[in-house]
Amino acid sequence: MTTSPRSGGSRRGKKGPTKGTGGHGRRKLEGKGPTPKAEDRTYHKAYKSEHDRQKEQRRQQSTRRKKEAGKDTVAGRNSVLEALREGVPATALYIVGRPDVDDRLKEAVTIAGERGIVMLEASRADLDRLTDDAIHQGIALQVPPYEYADPDQLLARAAGRLEKPLLVALDGITDPRNLGAIVRSTAAFGGHGVIVPERRAAAMTAAAWKTSAGAAARIPVAQVVNLVRSLQELKKQGVFVLGLDMDGDVELPGLAIADAPVCLVVGSEGKGLSRLVRDVCDQIVSIPIAASTESLNAGVAAAVSLYEIARVRGAEQA
Repeated sequence: MTTSPRSGGSRRGKKGPTKGTGGHGRRKLEGKGPTPKAEDRTYHKAYKSEHDRQKEQRRQQSTRRKKEAGKDTVAGRNSVLEALREGVPATALYIVGRPDVDDRLKEAVTIAGERGIVMLEASRADLDRLTDDAIHQGIALQVPPYEYADPDQLLARAAGRLEKPLLVALDGITDPRNLGAIVRSTAAFGGHGVIVPERRAAAMTAAAWKTSAGAAARIPVAQVVNLVRSLQELKKQGVFVLGLDMDGDVELPGLAIADAPVCLVVGSEGKGLSRLVRDVCDQIVSIPIAASTESLNAGVAAAVSLYEIARVRGAEQA
């Protein structure tokens, strides 16, 4: 009796024996691991929902970056009028309907005409889109991007006046109104410019222009990629870097180097100076205040410090 070679065993099914694989199909029987999350399965509706959410988030981030890098807009009758009164630079004034229906609109149109600002009639839908759905009350002012200076230009400005440099650098200041107030104080006490970081910091927006009360037109603001590196470069050029912090090494009235070339670094009201910026400072200075007061607003602290530096310099020259 002859037998044919068997490629595998046999298994009995409902209709009799059938040929097996002899174990060659074991891998097909192995599990494929845990079931992926619904968000990871391309055919699942949860994947589409998560994908759409991330896409919208990226779009919003891109829009914010473009808006920050582009033109700024002031909306609302009071805000627009204040901006025009303070001399905030503008490229266009948008108005819905007739301007003679409100005294603020009429004054805004008058100032814009005197300054040669282009005036355009717009629909409410146009202003909704232009102002990102802000409450515009039928009027909006478009402000061009601020032209930042270079830190070397600030030193050159001091040299051109035959004065010792007095600069202010901001570390972690995110409120443009604080920036505007510091620009105003820098101008008031004989400073030569302000330095701000490019990231995670307030920029020279319309709000900063307004708070500066016109000083932004007289005091240059420099924007730098790396604040620590910029401070190190200033030190190489003979500028003393003074950090302003409530836990300072010396108190402000005892500041011995106020008459030297100085860059005053102001930290945020909540966190103060960052560690890297603090390490690069030549001296940490504090303002003596009552124990019941936790801290001063960054703009106020900068003004007090700039006044003291100006006072010491004035006394030295007398």
